[in-house]
Amino acid sequence: MCELLGMSANVPTDICFSFSGLLERGGNTGPHKDGWGITFYEGKGCRTFKDPEPSYQSEIAKFVKAYPIKSVSVISHIRQGNRGRVCLENTHPFTRELWGREITYAHNGQ
Repeated sequence: MCELLGMSANVPTDICFSFSGLLERGGNTGPHKDGWGITFYEGKGCRTFKDPEPSYQSEIAKFVKAYPIKSVSVISHIRQGNRGRVCLENTHPFTRELWGREITYAHNGQ
């Protein structure tokens, strides 16, 4: 099973502390070694970072952890794949544009 981390705040906040714990679960202290990702909402746009590498050893994850982005809405995901290959296209969260707005989602299932 995958693991999700989300945050909804009334003021822009960084998620560094909780994100650090989640990253360790991504292949180090947990079995979720098949990719990770995080999306930060900023106004009507968003920033998404993701990597098919285990999060605990990902250089991209280290960058995100060291760069405290403040946001009111964050969604993060670490993957333990049971279907589909380990690759960027199967790494969550997924972000798409819909009616001029960026929509992000992640799921735990098939």
